[in-house]
Amino acid sequence: MIRYDRLSALIARFEMRVSDAEPGTGNLRILGDAASGHPARIALRLRGPVTDDRPDERALVEATASWGGESNPLFAALPATVSLPLTDDDTAALVRFLLAEARAARCGSGVVLSRLAEVLVVRLLRAEIERGATGPGLVAGLSDPRLSRAIVVLHEDPGRAWSNAELAEIAGMSLSRFADAFRTRIGETPMAYLRRWRMTLAHQDVDRGHRVQEVARRYGYGSSEALARAFQRQHGVNPLAVRRGGEAAAAT
Repeated sequence: MIRYDRLSALIARFEMRVSDAEPGTGNLRILGDAASGHPARIALRLRGPVTDDRPDERALVEATASWGGESNPLFAALPATVSLPLTDDDTAALVRFLLAEARAARCGSGVVLSRLAEVLVVRLLRAEIERGATGPGLVAGLSDPRLSRAIVVLHEDPGRAWSNAELAEIAGMSLSRFADAFRTRIGETPMAYLRRWRMTLAHQDVDRGHRVQEVARRYGYGSSEALARAFQRQHGVNPLAVRRGGEAAAAT
């Protein structure tokens, strides 16, 4: 059976960063009972510090977490604040390990804490996908067992000339039902989502100094001019304008 991993392609494309934060400034917090200090939940706020602290809680660990910002379609589709109660034994054990590492403050603890916090963020995202979403967006699509298969292959192979019929077959749905379900859950058609995903990746690649012609081939565009037109429509600028290090004159 083919395994459709709903997060790996996104993790590969968007660098996750977790670093220490001053008290009251972190957007990732491990919160615990105010009296006992027993860890109770993890909270992540996408923009700005966590603000939903409860009177009976206090922050045990605070960090700043980022994962591609608005360009990451999953982060952009999440609620303003995501919270995960520590009812799962594995997550609770991970939190206890992280707290012990933070208290010990041994050599290399900064790196260890960052990696452990990244794992906690992934667990938060898993839980949110499994919970689903009340409105259309990527979280709602990934939470659907069938639609998520089609979304995963778009994420993993964006340069392929996908058709709605191929995607419907992967999802195990009729073409009409797939198209209707995708639009309802995601909020746009499969081809519109694919175009937007391609342009998100193209912006990353051009920003990193890749040649426009190379990027065009990578994402299924027949020429650098075709890519530039699509790029301009989505990002409002020509791809040459976002080249790093003043390398625009060397493109194509």
